[in-house]
Amino acid sequence: MGLPVVGMVGGGQLSRMTHQAAIALGLSLRVLADKTHDSAALVANGVEIGDHTSLEDLRAFAAGCEVVTFDHEHVPGGLIEGLEADGTKVHPGSVALRHAQDKLVMRERLAGLGIPVPAFLPVATVADVVGFAHHNGWPVVLKAATGGYDGKGVWVVRDADEAAEIVASGMRLLAEALVPLRRELAAVVARSPYGQAAAWPVVETVQADGICVEVVAPAPGLSEVRALEAQGLALRLAQELDVVGVLAVELFETDDGILVNELAMRPHNSGHWTIEGSRTSQFEQHLRAVLDYPLGATTMAAPVVVMANVLGGLVDGLDERLHMLFARDPALKIHLYGKEVRPGRKIGHVTALGSDLQDVRRRAREGAAYLKDGTWLS
Repeated sequence: MGLPVVGMVGGGQLSRMTHQAAIALGLSLRVLADKTHDSAALVANGVEIGDHTSLEDLRAFAAGCEVVTFDHEHVPGGLIEGLEADGTKVHPGSVALRHAQDKLVMRERLAGLGIPVPAFLPVATVADVVGFAHHNGWPVVLKAATGGYDGKGVWVVRDADEAAEIVASGMRLLAEALVPLRRELAAVVARSPYGQAAAWPVVETVQADGICVEVVAPAPGLSEVRALEAQGLALRLAQELDVVGVLAVELFETDDGILVNELAMRPHNSGHWTIEGSRTSQFEQHLRAVLDYPLGATTMAAPVVVMANVLGGLVDGLDERLHMLFARDPALKIHLYGKEVRPGRKIGHVTALGSDLQDVRRRAREGAAYLKDGTWLS
């Protein structure tokens, strides 16, 4: 049929769900996975096993792909530049991705653009941290400049002694002010090479132990003015940073406004609700964007959509729990990632749709909790 082949580096659940979206478009998604039992490798046909830190493996994988994209930010920037130098079409590109791979680069660029971010400073010594705290107060948030995710690489320190242990590791760090936030939000958008852009409703994300456990769309009680501000900020960043594909902007809502916390240039956990909850899912939209197809509509399929992550818990009996949950709530949509169950690991998600926030939220939470350990919340 002559349809293009998209290559996605990384074999996690994001590749798995992008593969599912590609099927409906008649596309072939090629996946570079680390292991044969990676989430996407269990279901996708075009899977190659290789090392995403090897330029040789990346070049072999990219051969025959119309475009290469990513389901994580861990491919070294120099290797992406190598692919680009070969003439490989890579979306998002190395220049854009650097802002998702390096928190200090991101903070400095956003501050230079006048985008609101928490007070921050690169730190290399305990004296640097103490000096930052002198101006911004304790506690201080220390972040690894690269490599952190799902709460890893982030520490809240209350004094110089607590900071000393982290500084002694020798990793590149930045200090940030601990923001007195009301809640966390996310603005997810997509942009094509042509420059077309689309935005989904701003969502509220709920965290526990540094891991997102729930996403509510649209964010309850968010004023239209604040929602438009968040969407406009995300769309501006997509353009300024030349992002192609999905961009998720994680936000802090405070009494004084919104601040940018993190960026992700790929499908994102805060956008999983779009599979059933939007006319176009983030996974389909990402494919459309990297192929420079016209983008799809982002209107919601119901007034309220809630996605709850299923975290690893009880290993045995998952199929039985799935059976019981289907019987209890036939309208609940369930996605399992085929991942080994480990405590606290995201092994799937459930999505509930409806018109009553309290009811939809209860159903999503109950479904996720029951799949985790067989416990009904009500």
